[in-house]
Amino acid sequence: MEHIQILGTRVTSATMEEIHRELTRIITNGGPGFILSANIHGLNLASRMKWLGDFYNRADLVEVDGAGVVLGARILGYKIHKRLTWADWGWHMAQYFAEEGHRLYLIGGVEGVAEEAAEKLIAHAPKLKICGTHHGFFMKNGIENENVINLINKATPDILWVGMGMPLQEKWILENHKKINAKVFMPCGAAFSYLAGRESRCPKWVGEFGLEWLYRLAQEPRRMARRYIIGNFLFISKLILIRIRAYV
Repeated sequence: MEHIQILGTRVTSATMEEIHRELTRIITNGGPGFILSANIHGLNLASRMKWLGDFYNRADLVEVDGAGVVLGARILGYKIHKRLTWADWGWHMAQYFAEEGHRLYLIGGVEGVAEEAAEKLIAHAPKLKICGTHHGFFMKNGIENENVINLINKATPDILWVGMGMPLQEKWILENHKKINAKVFMPCGAAFSYLAGRESRCPKWVGEFGLEWLYRLAQEPRRMARRYIIGNFLFISKLILIRIRAYV
């Protein structure tokens, strides 16, 4: 695996198999470990929020979850492995966890979506050990938060998938991981909705051209306009300026 810097944030060029081996290594060593995901939105946030940038840079690895990050790396002169989107990668992880006997807990999303995702994952990989699920709409501090942590600890997971949206999920992991007995923490955004079948994927050819962001923008223009139009433009512009300055 190779680690590169994009706008001051460390990103990992790794194959799916390499990431899976790293997961098992962390679990075998007892953790805690952090496997984060990088897309343009995340890297833009990390450049503005010091705590998030620091979290990215201390993580065991940061997998590439967006075509824009692949493009950004190329602008800087790096060649990295293709992206791994959670909507696809989740199925491969389920099969791998089933083969290795790793225990998984899903937390996040609206009421019922994590449970539905778990059912679909087990149908895909029948030997998968999902030891619990919980929605993400609970108070992130105080007694309610402690009760959720107790439920997770009683389930004794190896891996905790946290789908609360960015940067809330990363903040929750940072503030609570020392109280949670899981060995690997993985924020996963809206993955449960896709795995449960509640959210539709873009056509395959759209994804292959790196235009899934455009499909999501068309689906939710008001919510996604700032993230994709302004965010993508600023991200690419900054990288082009960095490359130009390198030649001046």
